[in-house]
Amino acid sequence: MNMETGAKMHMKEWLITQIESGKYEGLCWEDENKTMFRIPWKHAAKKDYRQTSDAALFKAWAVYKGKYKEGKDKADPTMWKTRLRCALNKSADFQEVPERNQLDITEPYKVYLIVHDSEQAKPAESQQTKDQIIIPVKKSPTIAGFQEKQLHYQKDSFQESKEEAKPLTGDLLKEHLYCDLTGHKPQNQDSAPIAFINPSLTITDFRLQVMLLYQGLRVMKVTTTSLDGCFILQGHVPVGNERIYGPCTAQQLSFPSPTSVALPLAMVEAMNRLLCHLERGVLLWVAPDGVFIKRFCQGRVYWSGPTAQHTDRPNKLEREKTFKLLDMATFLNELQSCLQGKGPAPSYEIELCFGEEYPDPNVPKKRKLIMAQVVPLFALDLLQKFHLRN
Repeated sequence: MNMETGAKMHMKEWLITQIESGKYEGLCWEDENKTMFRIPWKHAAKKDYRQTSDAALFKAWAVYKGKYKEGKDKADPTMWKTRLRCALNKSADFQEVPERNQLDITEPYKVYLIVHDSEQAKPAESQQTKDQIIIPVKKSPTIAGFQEKQLHYQKDSFQESKEEAKPLTGDLLKEHLYCDLTGHKPQNQDSAPIAFINPSLTITDFRLQVMLLYQGLRVMKVTTTSLDGCFILQGHVPVGNERIYGPCTAQQLSFPSPTSVALPLAMVEAMNRLLCHLERGVLLWVAPDGVFIKRFCQGRVYWSGPTAQHTDRPNKLEREKTFKLLDMATFLNELQSCLQGKGPAPSYEIELCFGEEYPDPNVPKKRKLIMAQVVPLFALDLLQKFHLRN
């Protein structure tokens, strides 16, 4: 269908026509085979933003869909952009290619792949038995060939025992802990090697304790309940964006209003400006091989934690890339060394700083506008079992 027959084109046909027309600055093919294309993606808050050119394509789509009438409706470039973005995300004809996006340059753009009909077939869903819980295991960037798969756990492993626990002391505690961590009973109580931890220990507690702080003041403390982890973001994840954001069942933790705490007006205004850039937020989750994060928001995010490269200068989370914040094998090895008296207790606390460089030796963290402290509860529980943390 096309405009010549009087019928409207589908989005794919319309968009290809716009690319081929050459009317829109920055809208072009990404490859010679014309399977991918670039869309200019400059934020309206940029100083060099020009509505006539930077919003031209978004405006054209709004006009085409009858959502904007020149001279009658108020111009709203942000809404135009949102409409096109949502249409792209909902359409089975397009798929964003995050690794090709360039959003931190002077003329930022996104790249989309045109999906052909043969590529749209969805794999059959596997059946799930009543006594199983299916946990998605994300790709680990540090393990070559690690494929996305599903692990099956018995529901009982996620339920706390209802039996009244008796306090364990001395050798009985050691035996209990050794069995807990290795799956074996020590042959000899006097020489129970409680420091030898099974490297294949399976983690069944995927909860995270998340605390949000505004200038060092706590505004939220939550223990997550979803096996898919949690989003920390401004607002809410839009419906129908699973292809971009990942699992829909991840718990959503929305930033509270800065007015919820007593802060100077200038700080509140600065936080509101920052929150505008955190709409897509970050996704955190626990997998059998560690704790992971993926940044989706436009605003920059910095962090510190067990696997951070630097402790005395900032660590930046690159957008649309998965980072491992805690490595399970390293954590267990360090725990074993600690129990043998060969090293300190392993670190497990993770800190995120939104919009400001962190760690920053020149600025204490209580002066940072927005921070999050994240604790994987499996690590906390293990250390508490061994009396390595109060």
